[in-house]
Amino acid sequence: MNPLTRKLATVGSALALTASGLLFASAPASAATTCYAASCEGLDPAATICQNDARTVLTADWGVELRYSPTCRAAWARKSSGASADTVISVHNSQGVSRSAYYGGYGTVYTAMVNDKDIYAKACETRALETLQTHCTGSY
Repeated sequence: MNPLTRKLATVGSALALTASGLLFASAPASAATTCYAASCEGLDPAATICQNDARTVLTADWGVELRYSPTCRAAWARKSSGASADTVISVHNSQGVSRSAYYGGYGTVYTAMVNDKDIYAKACETRALETLQTHCTGSY
């Protein structure tokens, strides 16, 4: 084989290997955490797979939402508008576990999750300037 043919073959092989590496490269690992029921308690729903199938199951009259993930069997509260700067949202389950978050009146805020497997959860919104009035969703 002459030197030019050998160089072309080497370059061609290198390009083919590079192209196949690009075509067959595996997808990057997801940074999302997997959890289920009690193992989700206290976790950020946005950092888990729970956000993927989450749905709003109930909404209170002030707008706090109870979010639920069927895959994770976990629940959390979310608020995206319509509150004053003194608002605290919270989620509570029927086993007495709760999580809360401060809502400053802008954007969207949500709580950490609570277990919701074979028990009930509800979301609440408390406003300090409204003489500590609290409005909650029903239980789900």
